[in-house]
Amino acid sequence: MHWDSGRVRVGETPPTANVLLQMATCCGEDAFFATLESALRRSLLSPGALVWLRSRLPLAMRWLIGFARADADSGLESLIRLRLHRIGIEVRSQVQIDRVGEVDFVIGDRLIVEADGRENHERERERLKDLRRDAIAASGGYTTLRFTYALIVREWHLVRAAILGMMARGAHLLGSL
Repeated sequence: MHWDSGRVRVGETPPTANVLLQMATCCGEDAFFATLESALRRSLLSPGALVWLRSRLPLAMRWLIGFARADADSGLESLIRLRLHRIGIEVRSQVQIDRVGEVDFVIGDRLIVEADGRENHERERERLKDLRRDAIAASGGYTTLRFTYALIVREWHLVRAAILGMMARGAHLLGSL
Protein backbone atom coordinates (compact mmCIF):
# COMPACT_ATOMS: atom_id res chain seq x y z
CA MET A 1 0.00 0.00 0.00
CA HIS A 2 1.22 3.47 -0.90
CA TRP A 3 0.70 6.43 1.34
CA ASP A 4 1.87 10.01 1.54
CA SER A 5 0.71 13.24 3.10
CA GLY A 6 -1.15 14.51 0.04
CA ARG A 7 -4.89 14.90 -0.31
CA VAL A 8 -6.23 11.78 -1.97
CA ARG A 9 -9.84 10.61 -1.82
CA VAL A 10 -10.97 7.07 -2.45
CA GLY A 11 -12.54 6.76 -5.90
CA GLU A 12 -10.97 9.95 -7.23
CA THR A 13 -7.87 10.36 -9.33
CA PRO A 14 -5.05 11.58 -7.07
CA PRO A 15 -3.31 14.87 -7.85
CA THR A 16 -0.45 14.58 -10.33
CA ALA A 17 2.09 15.61 -7.69
CA ASN A 18 1.02 12.69 -5.47
CA VAL A 19 1.37 10.25 -8.36
CA LEU A 20 4.83 11.60 -9.14
CA LEU A 21 5.90 11.26 -5.52
CA GLN A 22 4.83 7.63 -5.53
CA MET A 23 6.71 7.06 -8.79
CA ALA A 24 9.85 8.60 -7.32
CA THR A 25 9.83 6.27 -4.35
CA CYS A 26 8.69 3.13 -6.19
CA CYS A 27 9.91 3.36 -9.79
CA GLY A 28 13.20 5.18 -9.51
CA GLU A 29 14.80 8.29 -10.89
CA ASP A 30 14.52 7.61 -14.65
CA ALA A 31 10.80 6.77 -14.67
CA PHE A 32 10.06 9.64 -12.30
CA PHE A 33 11.96 12.14 -14.45
CA ALA A 34 10.35 11.08 -17.74
CA THR A 35 6.91 11.30 -16.15
CA LEU A 36 7.71 14.65 -14.53
CA GLU A 37 8.71 16.17 -17.87
CA SER A 38 5.55 14.76 -19.47
CA ALA A 39 3.44 16.34 -16.72
CA LEU A 40 5.23 19.66 -17.22
CA ARG A 41 4.67 19.51 -20.99
CA ARG A 42 0.96 18.93 -20.42
CA SER A 43 0.78 21.71 -17.79
CA LEU A 44 -0.45 19.28 -15.12
CA LEU A 45 1.58 20.79 -12.28
CA SER A 46 1.08 24.20 -10.74
CA PRO A 47 4.04 26.05 -9.22
CA GLY A 48 2.62 25.18 -5.80
CA ALA A 49 2.41 21.50 -6.68
CA LEU A 50 6.06 21.55 -7.74
CA VAL A 51 7.05 23.13 -4.42
CA TRP A 52 4.99 20.48 -2.57
CA LEU A 53 6.56 17.67 -4.61
CA ARG A 54 10.12 18.93 -4.23
CA SER A 55 9.75 19.24 -0.46
CA ARG A 56 8.67 15.59 -0.19
CA LEU A 57 11.09 13.97 -2.62
CA PRO A 58 14.11 12.13 -1.28
CA LEU A 59 16.96 14.65 -0.96
CA ALA A 60 19.00 12.94 -3.67
CA MET A 61 16.18 13.44 -6.21
CA ARG A 62 15.22 17.05 -5.55
CA TRP A 63 17.61 18.42 -8.17
CA LEU A 64 15.46 16.79 -10.86
CA ILE A 65 12.70 19.36 -10.32
CA GLY A 66 15.05 22.17 -11.37
CA PHE A 67 16.56 20.15 -14.20
CA ALA A 68 13.19 19.21 -15.71
CA ARG A 69 11.83 21.09 -18.71
CA ALA A 70 8.50 21.28 -20.48
CA ASP A 71 9.77 20.89 -24.06
CA ALA A 72 10.57 17.16 -24.25
CA ASP A 73 8.50 15.56 -27.01
CA SER A 74 8.70 12.13 -25.40
CA GLY A 75 9.84 10.16 -22.41
CA LEU A 76 12.69 8.85 -24.54
CA GLU A 77 14.00 12.37 -24.99
CA SER A 78 13.77 12.94 -21.24
CA LEU A 79 15.76 9.75 -20.59
CA ILE A 80 18.47 10.68 -23.07
CA ARG A 81 18.91 14.19 -21.68
CA LEU A 82 19.00 12.92 -18.08
CA ARG A 83 21.39 10.06 -18.76
CA LEU A 84 23.77 12.20 -20.81
CA HIS A 85 23.73 14.87 -18.09
CA ARG A 86 24.76 12.23 -15.55
CA ILE A 87 27.94 11.54 -17.54
CA GLY A 88 28.71 15.21 -18.08
CA ILE A 89 27.38 15.67 -21.61
CA GLU A 90 25.19 18.71 -22.14
CA VAL A 91 22.83 18.81 -25.08
CA ARG A 92 20.71 21.42 -26.82
CA SER A 93 17.13 20.21 -27.21
CA GLN A 94 14.61 20.77 -30.01
CA VAL A 95 17.16 22.47 -32.27
CA GLN A 96 16.15 23.94 -35.63
CA ILE A 97 18.63 23.16 -38.42
CA ASP A 98 18.32 24.79 -41.84
CA ARG A 99 16.82 22.44 -44.46
CA VAL A 100 16.57 19.62 -41.87
CA GLY A 101 13.99 20.98 -39.46
CA GLU A 102 13.79 20.33 -35.75
CA VAL A 103 16.03 17.64 -34.30
CA ASP A 104 15.80 16.13 -30.84
CA PHE A 105 19.32 17.00 -29.64
CA VAL A 106 22.59 18.51 -30.78
CA ILE A 107 25.81 17.82 -28.91
CA GLY A 108 28.52 20.39 -29.49
CA ASP A 109 28.43 21.96 -32.94
CA ARG A 110 27.24 19.13 -35.14
CA LEU A 111 26.40 15.79 -33.56
CA ILE A 112 22.66 15.15 -33.85
CA VAL A 113 21.01 12.59 -31.60
CA GLU A 114 17.49 11.44 -32.48
CA ALA A 115 15.16 9.27 -30.38
CA ASP A 116 12.76 7.19 -32.44
CA GLY A 117 9.75 5.82 -30.61
CA ARG A 118 8.23 2.42 -31.23
CA GLU A 119 5.63 3.67 -33.67
CA ASN A 120 8.05 5.76 -35.74
CA HIS A 121 9.76 2.90 -37.51
CA GLU A 122 6.73 0.68 -37.86
CA ARG A 123 5.78 2.82 -40.83
CA GLU A 124 8.10 2.79 -43.84
CA ARG A 125 7.08 6.32 -44.81
CA GLU A 126 8.35 7.74 -41.49
CA ARG A 127 11.57 5.78 -41.81
CA LEU A 128 12.24 7.17 -45.29
CA LYS A 129 11.50 10.69 -44.09
CA ASP A 130 14.06 10.26 -41.29
CA LEU A 131 16.71 8.86 -43.63
CA ARG A 132 16.18 11.79 -46.00
CA ARG A 133 16.58 14.25 -43.11
CA ASP A 134 19.77 12.45 -42.04
CA ALA A 135 21.18 12.75 -45.59
CA ILE A 136 20.39 16.47 -45.71
CA ALA A 137 22.01 16.92 -42.30
CA ALA A 138 25.12 15.04 -43.50
CA SER A 139 25.35 17.30 -46.55
CA GLY A 140 25.50 20.24 -44.12
CA GLY A 141 28.33 18.71 -42.09
CA TYR A 142 26.29 17.07 -39.34
CA THR A 143 26.52 13.50 -38.09
CA THR A 144 23.28 11.88 -36.96
CA LEU A 145 22.94 9.10 -34.44
CA ARG A 146 19.45 7.63 -34.37
CA PHE A 147 18.32 5.33 -31.56
CA THR A 148 15.17 3.26 -31.13
CA TYR A 149 13.01 2.83 -28.07
CA ALA A 150 14.52 -0.61 -27.40
CA LEU A 151 18.09 0.69 -27.51
CA ILE A 152 17.39 3.67 -25.27
CA VAL A 153 15.38 1.74 -22.69
CA ARG A 154 16.99 -1.72 -22.71
CA GLU A 155 20.50 -1.22 -24.08
CA TRP A 156 21.58 2.19 -22.88
CA HIS A 157 25.18 0.99 -22.65
CA LEU A 158 25.26 0.77 -26.48
CA VAL A 159 23.74 4.23 -26.94
CA ARG A 160 26.21 5.67 -24.45
CA ALA A 161 29.15 3.94 -26.15
CA ALA A 162 28.08 5.18 -29.60
CA ILE A 163 27.77 8.79 -28.43
CA LEU A 164 31.04 8.71 -26.51
CA GLY A 165 32.78 7.04 -29.46
CA MET A 166 31.63 9.74 -31.87
CA MET A 167 32.67 12.45 -29.43
CA ALA A 168 36.09 10.84 -28.98
CA ARG A 169 36.52 11.14 -32.76
CA GLY A 170 35.46 14.80 -32.62
CA ALA A 171 32.21 14.30 -34.53
CA HIS A 172 30.56 16.92 -32.33
CA LEU A 173 33.12 19.64 -33.13
CA LEU A 174 32.98 22.02 -36.07
CA GLY A 175 35.78 21.42 -38.56
CA SER A 176 37.08 18.27 -36.88
CA LEU A 177 36.42 15.74 -39.65
